[in-house]
Amino acid sequence: MTEQIGKVTLDYTFYNGQDQYSDGDIENDLLQLIMEEPDVEKILAEDDRWPVLYHFSPVRQNILEWYPLKKDASVLEIGAGCGAISGVLCRNAKHVTSVDLSKRRSLINANRNKEYDNLTIMVGNFNDVVLKEKYDYITLIGVLEYAGYYTDDEYPFEAFLKKISGYLKEDGKLLIAIENKFGLKYWAGSREDHTGKFFDGLEGYIDTDSKVRTFSKEALKKIITDAGYGKAEFYYPFPDYKFPVQIFSDEYLPREDDLNIGLDTFDNTRMMLFNENRVYANLLKEKKFDFFANSFFIEVAK
Repeated sequence: MTEQIGKVTLDYTFYNGQDQYSDGDIENDLLQLIMEEPDVEKILAEDDRWPVLYHFSPVRQNILEWYPLKKDASVLEIGAGCGAISGVLCRNAKHVTSVDLSKRRSLINANRNKEYDNLTIMVGNFNDVVLKEKYDYITLIGVLEYAGYYTDDEYPFEAFLKKISGYLKEDGKLLIAIENKFGLKYWAGSREDHTGKFFDGLEGYIDTDSKVRTFSKEALKKIITDAGYGKAEFYYPFPDYKFPVQIFSDEYLPREDDLNIGLDTFDNTRMMLFNENRVYANLLKEKKFDFFANSFFIEVAK
């Protein structure tokens, strides 16, 4: 079964009739907003709720706007959500296949990006979806940390990456964005993004029932290697991958005057335990920026 919204095709072949991931009733508002007004800038000018900003802000696209996709690329976007980055992929690739658990989120995505004729949205759990081709790029933007919920394996993160490998061309690239469990903001008093608890990741998620896990740089390297992949190139979105305004690399790490941490927080209350700008300045001098970066963007070769 398929549905057409504008030029976008939604495929429900593998949808079981239940949305397995949701932010709640606010998603009904998001769908209504985007159906009535396709210009997200106008929506954001009139609605200051955090979920509206998070899902519709064009800044979200910066995580991949800079990345040089090769000509005529095919992209598999796993965990597309409400389409925060689907549009930038459509503008830069020949074809994009997006997969998401939620029909409601997929409808938001389709309405937001309905002008693109190179977007197909598969609705369903990726582990149930059967695809017939291999791709030049596969993206996991804010997705890998949830593998424990949807992959039934003793080592779900490695197993998830191994399954993905089967859909990647031999010269293809896997693109991952994920929080760093040792990000400086968590030491400074920000709550863990997924559980909402202070110091949860720093303490190893000991006091939580959540299966969400984020990792350090070294732990991610091991997961990637154990899953059978080759070289992993790390980049450092700043202030994080969700709303990146700068992207640093091991070849170009920031200078002290490159960084300016804002103290605004939109999604959660936080503590202010120290001045992050001053601490980052010292970390740069000690060449420890990569360990304490708030997020990673990782290009992985098969």
